[in-house]
Amino acid sequence: MNQLCNTFEVHRSSYRAWRDRPQLPKPEELRLQVLIKESHQLSNGSAGARSIATMVTTAGVSLSRYRAGRRMKALGLVSNQQPKHRYKKASQEHISIPNKLARNFDVSAPNQVWTGDITYIWTGKRWAYLAVVLDLFARKPVGWAMSLSPDSSLTRRALTMAYESRGEPHGVMFHSDQGCQYTSLFFRQQLWRYQIVQSMSRRGNCWDNSPMERFFRSLKSEWIPEIGYSSFEKASQGVTDYILGYYSQASYS
Repeated sequence: MNQLCNTFEVHRSSYRAWRDRPQLPKPEELRLQVLIKESHQLSNGSAGARSIATMVTTAGVSLSRYRAGRRMKALGLVSNQQPKHRYKKASQEHISIPNKLARNFDVSAPNQVWTGDITYIWTGKRWAYLAVVLDLFARKPVGWAMSLSPDSSLTRRALTMAYESRGEPHGVMFHSDQGCQYTSLFFRQQLWRYQIVQSMSRRGNCWDNSPMERFFRSLKSEWIPEIGYSSFEKASQGVTDYILGYYSQASYS
């Protein structure tokens, strides 16, 4: 090094400063970092390496979950996902509405099987309730509704949205748990009107409707703030942004 510095009349400290200078990342790496940051921001800071990898790959840049994890660590990005929970098991079926789906979640076409369920969301001063209808073919919501009352009117609104948005299909099976919102005459009349076949999980067995359980778990762990929302309006907008934005870009199956 001494001979080289003497030849070009460069001081050794200047050479060392040049040699040890920070290296600028390549354009490909800069784009990858931008996509990872945007995906993390889109998820409200809650997406993990698996979801980040899916979203970035969908955007046109191939990224594995392991590489995504290393980049997230380097960028100081942390996922705030909650741990998984276990489901209870039971074997007793509803007397008049059997479990026709029987966990056959893999369907071959849209509008063959829809599943539905209700969850709760804090809205500042009280709980609000969200009913969702999921098409098992793409595992995407096709109908949803929010209300301050977890009644049959709520589930009917979600079902109506699904039915109308899908062009009033025929031969659909609708599966849910045995909540009173789905066993009520008011809701079942809507199913009869739409000529939809009803199926129900065995009592207390969440695995019989696991696609809905997974959707709500993703919604609450990846999107909804830990303290909930400050108002019903913000909660409703947040749910819509999740369904039409973040969830539609991620792959869940």
